[in-house]
Amino acid sequence: MQGFGELEAAVMRQLWAAGGPVTVRQVHTALVETRELAYTTVLTVMEKLHRKGWLQRVRQGRAHVYEAVATREQYGAGLMRDALTDSGDREQTLLHFLGQMTLDEAASLRSALNTYERKIASP
Repeated sequence: MQGFGELEAAVMRQLWAAGGPVTVRQVHTALVETRELAYTTVLTVMEKLHRKGWLQRVRQGRAHVYEAVATREQYGAGLMRDALTDSGDREQTLLHFLGQMTLDEAASLRSALNTYERKIASP
């Protein structure tokens, strides 16, 4: 799993925030509030994300509507899995990761581990 480029990430943030199918026009309208972009640039990025398997699309009238295939959380989990897999020493990598966490993040991790352990312990 590879991280998104800057514009790909901006497009994906719009799709995740929308929570449902959106058109290229809707994404373009949202993105041009903070940067200058041609409609065709956004179209090209969304087509590339579709070809890479990150977006699904359905024809709706003369246009397509796009929707993210994975949630933002699933994407983040995949990046973390890849980073852990690619590290030389998993334990050291995890220790360095933990050393960068805030107390709130550590509490969230502890809660997630407890939830996961309960899930795999029950048949």
